[in-house]
Amino acid sequence: MKNNSAEQPIRILQVLTIMNRGGAEAMIMNYYRNIDRNKVQFDFLLHRQEKGAYDDEIKSLGGKIYIMPNISPKNYFSYISAVRAFFKTHTEHRIIHSHLNGLSGIILSQAKKEGIPVRIAHSHTSLFHLNINPFSKKKASLGYVFKFLVQNLLRKSVRKNANYYFSCGDKAARWLFGLDSKPNVKIINNAIAADEFEYDQETSSNLRKELGLQGYKVIGHVGNFVPEKNHAFLLDVFNEVQKKLPKTKLILVGGGPGQQYYKDLSEQMGIAENVIFLGVRKDVNHLLQAFDVFLFPSTNEGLPVTLIEAQASGLKIIASENISNELDITGNITFKSLESTPVEWANQLIEMFNYNRVSTHQKIVDGNYDIKNNAAELQNFYLTKVKN
Repeated sequence: MKNNSAEQPIRILQVLTIMNRGGAEAMIMNYYRNIDRNKVQFDFLLHRQEKGAYDDEIKSLGGKIYIMPNISPKNYFSYISAVRAFFKTHTEHRIIHSHLNGLSGIILSQAKKEGIPVRIAHSHTSLFHLNINPFSKKKASLGYVFKFLVQNLLRKSVRKNANYYFSCGDKAARWLFGLDSKPNVKIINNAIAADEFEYDQETSSNLRKELGLQGYKVIGHVGNFVPEKNHAFLLDVFNEVQKKLPKTKLILVGGGPGQQYYKDLSEQMGIAENVIFLGVRKDVNHLLQAFDVFLFPSTNEGLPVTLIEAQASGLKIIASENISNELDITGNITFKSLESTPVEWANQLIEMFNYNRVSTHQKIVDGNYDIKNNAAELQNFYLTKVKN
């Protein structure tokens, strides 16, 4: 099968929950913008009724969006019926690329029954850690405990029903596919458009002035308000920084239903006037220019796109040891245990404020995290599998 511009592109079905500005979603959009859409086109099978942040862009790029019911124990059988009906109606997708982590097994099992030849499971997280200590401030919520248990229980189904294994990194690969999976897993880098994030001192100065940050040291974080991002601990760390350096600000970029809870918590802690909640933003590449240090104490991650972006902007970063150290492309990341106290994190962070921020663009390119080459490699994988 030839795939030139005179013919119809092959259509890849990307399976996600909703196309909002999360890590996996940002990653797949970076690839989508940079593939040759005359040869390869993406469609999206999603699981939320509401409109996502990227929906309009997807349609402008030629993609189609299909909505499934939510996946839950209450509607499991109706969900399976809907998926079967979809596959029987839409026979144009010979490749299904699922980003649902453990839940991928459910949809890939139906794809297998329908004879879809290329079934890709893509791991974006590593749910190894769960804190259920009732006396711990970092204990998991009941909702997160349920998610953790379900995702872990379904991993075997993923391995059984996928015939290609993708992962953002080694730790995420080991979680979803097993300790002995490495030879069979293709690492798909969470690549970015590195040019858009390169540090520029003038942009930094202008943005700091616009946000009222002149004269302050600025700690930044980008991530939706979900349990694994560990915002309570993050606020505890900032509180300790404030005690030693009152002229500091914390900028939180991201959305989600938990945002109001953390606004209220910052009020209760007496630090609200120095915490800026910016919500979901399209201009993260510019906002990173205004930060001095990036704080990222996540409990569970795969290989987060936002830390690639932060490194591309030349930032110093302090991050949880739960994140794979293969992520450190620039030498600018300090990894710290979540068993360390907020005071210890704060002391480490304060030591990181004074450095000469320079362009790290070439390090991102040399580390193979620029999107151009990565998009070409993924495109070639798709085309080769269809030809076979």
